[in-house]
Amino acid sequence: MHSKVFKMTLAGTALALTLAASHALAQARVDPPPPADLKYAIKAQQKGLTLEGEANVKWRSGDGKYSLTSESRASILGRINENRSEGLVDERGLAPEKFTEKRFRKDPYTVTFDRAERAIRFTEGKQSYPIKGGEQDRASAPWQLAAMARGAPGKFVAGSEWRMVVAGRRDTETWVFKVAKTEKLRTPMGPVDAVHVVKTAAGDAKEQQIDIWLAPAHAWYPVKIRFSDNDGDDTVEQTIAKITTR
Repeated sequence: MHSKVFKMTLAGTALALTLAASHALAQARVDPPPPADLKYAIKAQQKGLTLEGEANVKWRSGDGKYSLTSESRASILGRINENRSEGLVDERGLAPEKFTEKRFRKDPYTVTFDRAERAIRFTEGKQSYPIKGGEQDRASAPWQLAAMARGAPGKFVAGSEWRMVVAGRRDTETWVFKVAKTEKLRTPMGPVDAVHVVKTAAGDAKEQQIDIWLAPAHAWYPVKIRFSDNDGDDTVEQTIAKITTR
C-alpha cells in the first residue's frame, strides 16, 4: 500500500516538474526585438527586368502588443507593396489579429485572426482555419522567427528546424525554416554577420523559396530577405540599409 502511494507521489511530482519546466520554456523561448524603424535597399528581377528601390518598415512592440507596417517602392513603378500586421504578444510570441496587404496591380486583401472564435478568416476565401496557437501572417513570420531566435539563441544553430503555420491570401500552410550558417553580408550600412535561415519546401512541392538573414549583433532583426519563385527567374531581395531604434 505504501509502495503504491509512494509511486503515485513520485509520478505526481514528476508531472508537476515537467509542467513547470514546459511552462518556463514557453515563457523563455520568445523575445520580440525592440521597436525600430528599418530601411532596406531593394533589388528585383522580374521577367528579365532589373528593378531597384527601397522598403521602409516600422516595427513596434511593448505592453503585450505589436505592430508592423511596411511600404516598398521601386524605381519607375512606384509603390509595389504595402502591408500591416498587428496583434498581441503572448507566451508563444506574436499573435496576429489582423493582416492587410496591397500588392502592385492587385486588390488589397485582409486576414483576420478571430481569437474569440479561434478562427482565421480571409476576405478572399470562404473557408476558415482553426487557431491553435502560434499562427502567423506573411509579414509577421520573419519577426516571429527573430523572436524565437532571441528567446533561445543556444538552440538556433545550424541544422535546427523551426515550424510555424502561416496564413496567406486564402488559406494557411506550414512553413519549415532550417538554420543554415552564419554569413558576412555586404550591406549599405557595412558588413553584417547574419544567420542564414531557409524556408524548405514540403516534400516534392514547388513552393516559393524564402531566405531570411537574422543579425545577432543587431537584436536579431531581419537584415536581409530574399523571395524567389519556383524556377528562380523572378526574385525580390531586400537588404538592410539603416536601423533606427525607438
